[in-house]
Amino acid sequence: MKTIFKLTLVLMVVVFASCRDLTKLNVDPNTISQITVDPNYVMTTAIVNTVRPYQDDNYNGDYAGVMSYVQKSGWGSGLQYFNWVDPHAWGGNYGTLRDIYLLRDRAIASKSDFHLGVALIMKSFTFAQITSLWGDAPYSEAGLGALNTKPKFDKQEDIFKGVIADLKTANTLLSKPAASYSNINPSADVIYAGNPAKWQKLANSLMLRYYMRLSVKSPAVAKAGIEEIMANPSTYPIFSSTADDALMAYPGLSSADSWDTAIAWDGTPAQGNYTRLQLCAYFRDVLVGVNDPRLPVWFKPVASKVTVASIPPNGATTYQIYTPSNWISATPTASTNVVLVDTATYVGIPLAIAKNEPFTYNLNPSPVQGGANIHVSALTDMFKANSNALLNARAITYAEVCFILAEAAQRGYSAGGTQQSWYNSGIQASLTTWGVGSSYATYITQTGVAYDGTLSQLMTQKYISGFLSASETWFDWRRTGLPVIPIGNAGYKNTLPLRLKYDLTEININGTNAATAISALVPTANTGQTGNDDSWSKMWLLQ
Repeated sequence: MKTIFKLTLVLMVVVFASCRDLTKLNVDPNTISQITVDPNYVMTTAIVNTVRPYQDDNYNGDYAGVMSYVQKSGWGSGLQYFNWVDPHAWGGNYGTLRDIYLLRDRAIASKSDFHLGVALIMKSFTFAQITSLWGDAPYSEAGLGALNTKPKFDKQEDIFKGVIADLKTANTLLSKPAASYSNINPSADVIYAGNPAKWQKLANSLMLRYYMRLSVKSPAVAKAGIEEIMANPSTYPIFSSTADDALMAYPGLSSADSWDTAIAWDGTPAQGNYTRLQLCAYFRDVLVGVNDPRLPVWFKPVASKVTVASIPPNGATTYQIYTPSNWISATPTASTNVVLVDTATYVGIPLAIAKNEPFTYNLNPSPVQGGANIHVSALTDMFKANSNALLNARAITYAEVCFILAEAAQRGYSAGGTQQSWYNSGIQASLTTWGVGSSYATYITQTGVAYDGTLSQLMTQKYISGFLSASETWFDWRRTGLPVIPIGNAGYKNTLPLRLKYDLTEININGTNAATAISALVPTANTGQTGNDDSWSKMWLLQ
């Protein structure tokens, strides 16, 4: 019995020791604990996953189409005629917040004011985008994962209050002398290389953007906020030149870190992603109308101009030359005997010109869906490269800040300068950004460019400079109705959409809270029969 007892005791010791050893072996030595991870490591991911998707959507997404910057020669229905009847997923936006919240938590734990300031700016940027796109949304209870799978939808007004409060906190955190910060790895900061003062300017410049977004709905809040910033430049420094622009370069080493239409990773013989994205007619008209020097930077002349004989072939077809005033009524669908043609050097596809994909537009000699159209202007070659010095992911620029302040002055705010001075500075900044700054002296004196004091002209120039920032110009259009963008006969509605429909997964999982948010939307004459959650219903900001 003693022998059996001893053997059993030894066996138990061996078993427990083995289990302990197996537990140790099951810990991956290559993983990084969320409890101890250096905030520098998390910061890179948080910045990249915030700014890059934002840029891709603004360049190649539906906003770029509805704002008439580009059209597609194939597979662009949401972009072409904005048939936004399906829900838009926001999982990517909220997924990014997991990284941002981890950065925030590690910054607090390691007592790093710099990393906490960056985290609050990225959080504010993301939530401002979410609420501007959808309306009411999970905010105060978001980011808790399994601890709360049914977060409440905060009111849009409260989200904007929270966004501005966080940016003010970030401003304070980032206002200290550079020597007072520690553990900053410049290579981990892919926007400002670890410069707290630059991040502080970004926080306050974003505040200007969001105050202006509130200017019609809450004019007193917007006026007080902008004037507070502009009256206290030492407390609230903002962008002062293009050197302050919040830009992130594309390394171009793989498809994941290359420009969105880089052909090296396309995988199609026709370079489809780059080829099918072409100039929109309205944007062409705006640029050509003021002899804009940015036009050849962004778009090519047509590879082959259309020529029309004086007598139509067989007398069966009438060719109508494109002019900005007649293209809506002269679309090919309007009459079987009318064919719209554009004989200009730069040609764009009109917005919502046809229900089918417009790959046949302007007598395309090789009408293949998504293929090249030599009768329509293509993007310049830099847009098919992996990276280019002029192509960066842009969060906000000095040019945008100037136009915000020009509008603030135009609205009667104390904006630290006149509307004309800020307007001129915005144009100069944009021209400089695109390598044509030497054209400023001539350009600014042209008829149609020389400032006439109207909001229309101001918003048109902001629109031009907002190429590649289409969601921002869409938000401006919702607020001001400017610029006035013509819509073809094939538009899903006779006006542009106002918002995105709520994420279907969220509705299925968090139905009660989603229903409360949907009930707060106000339908319009263009709202469909499926209920308030429609792309033409009004969120609080627009009510």
